[in-house]
Amino acid sequence: MTVTARPLSPGAEALLGREVPVLDLGFVQPIDYMGNDIDIVQAARVSYGPSTRKVHDDRGLLRYLMRHRHTTPFEMCEVKFRCKMPIFVARQWIRHRTANVNEMSLRYSEAPDEFYVPALEHVTLQSTTNRQGRDAESAVPLELRERVRALLHARHEQLYADYQTLAGELGIARELARTLLPVSLYTQWIWKIDLHNLLHFLDLRLDPHAQVEIRLFAGAMAEFVRAWVPLSWEAFVDYRREALPFTRVEGVALSHMLRGISADEAAAQAGLQGRELREFHDKLARVRALTEPTGA
Repeated sequence: MTVTARPLSPGAEALLGREVPVLDLGFVQPIDYMGNDIDIVQAARVSYGPSTRKVHDDRGLLRYLMRHRHTTPFEMCEVKFRCKMPIFVARQWIRHRTANVNEMSLRYSEAPDEFYVPALEHVTLQSTTNRQGRDAESAVPLELRERVRALLHARHEQLYADYQTLAGELGIARELARTLLPVSLYTQWIWKIDLHNLLHFLDLRLDPHAQVEIRLFAGAMAEFVRAWVPLSWEAFVDYRREALPFTRVEGVALSHMLRGISADEAAAQAGLQGRELREFHDKLARVRALTEPTGA
């Protein structure tokens, strides 16, 4: 058994190297990490060696740091993932410019015959209220869903055959032949990021408004983070993921409501309208849900 002097996380150790399947052909695989909850605490206290505080003291400090957005101590922990995803997911993912990334190159390697085809339940219509999103409410006939998948399969087969003709039969350079491949092609990369920026990534990409494909990858990484730094994850959920920040104008509306004015009238007096008004009512619905019984 290898002996190490580095701080370990039992939860992370149990998951290292495991490929978590995502979508039809993708995965998330944690391959290394540095630090744990105690390292964050020690960074905040600028201490070294085993903690002399009680667990509840360390937990309290972590929660204080998260609550007041003292982010630097969370940057002391890092994690490295190997990921396989469709190129269109990678293009969304790379917008988070706070990680170190090394991606598979199609200049040096032959493109794999691996293309993303959405599951039937993920074949939906374009939203009429959100220009960049799906319509999750309208029913899509099974025949239409199957037709969409068949069209995608057929196009992928033709494009890959054309790619092989260019790169193989005609001897065209791979860096040029790859230009006809679609963004549904799978790619891979090594992605290393510190915990602070990873939590920011997860906060955005776990949101219901994020595209479902990248949301599934974020969910797979979230399960590792939960096991790796459980105290930090608990604080993140309480103060970021499931917190309800209200704007100044929403605060004005709430102050009217506390004086007995109806929600609609309070919102009108505060000047809330359009999308802001809908977001305010969504937050109120979430607050009300907290007091509803969960059932037996």
